[in-house]
Amino acid sequence: MERRVAPTVGQVVLGRRLQELREAAGLSREQAAKVLRVTSATVRRMETADVALRIPYVQVLLEAYGVVPDEVGTFVRLAEEANRPGWWQRYHDVLPEWFSLYVSLEGAARIIRSYEPHFVPGLLQTEAYARAVLEAGTVGQGGPEAIERHVSLRMERQRLLERPDPPHLWVIMDETVLRRPVSIRGEVMRDQLDKLLEYTERDRVTVQVAEFAAGPHPGTYAPFTLFRFAEPELPDLVFTEYLTGALYLDARTEVSAHLEVLDHMSAGAASAERTRRLLREYRDRF
Repeated sequence: MERRVAPTVGQVVLGRRLQELREAAGLSREQAAKVLRVTSATVRRMETADVALRIPYVQVLLEAYGVVPDEVGTFVRLAEEANRPGWWQRYHDVLPEWFSLYVSLEGAARIIRSYEPHFVPGLLQTEAYARAVLEAGTVGQGGPEAIERHVSLRMERQRLLERPDPPHLWVIMDETVLRRPVSIRGEVMRDQLDKLLEYTERDRVTVQVAEFAAGPHPGTYAPFTLFRFAEPELPDLVFTEYLTGALYLDARTEVSAHLEVLDHMSAGAASAERTRRLLREYRDRF
């Protein structure tokens, strides 16, 4: 069974659906594995999208779960489509496996809400700002070629905002983001703030600044992103990153806690108009 660089959202959705159908049929993973004559670990990896959906296995499982032939055919077609590599897999040489799923989720989400305490979010960065941030981080240790590959990937990700029907991107940034220069060249920050101002004029982009004057807020821990999807099979997911990896949270209690924090922070952050005023003020300082 071929292992993918990272699962696509389609694989995640269909893997979850396979698990639901198995459980509805009253079968354990061990029992499903006996039908396929494989180990239970193989069934688990398919359900968790740790591997690509092997079509012959999918067909046998669906029949064992009592799915009618017409629905089997639809599921198989969806599985074949889900198994097609995502565009980001061209960057497998520099894209960490733990971040590959993020890029897939980003491209499939209808709403992306994030809190960023340190830097302008990647989807809104200029090329020069992105390069400066990457040079200063662990990516910079990989040399100029690795940096440019990462910059190229980041710029490629931004294409989703240019789609005819883009997701709604809602970002809350700490004021620290505006105060911390990422380069000794003032034009890097000026151009970045100009770009943020341009994005604030878009219908499906919301940018807010959490000002110092407003005091502490419940999100003062680490950056995180909440994804919401059009597909009813896929629940809201939260992504949070640390130095050497990341966590994907889908437990209802954890997702609800992050959503509540985002709502609380958006209510206390600067309004859209005040955010534009702050961006202009900081732009004039560089």
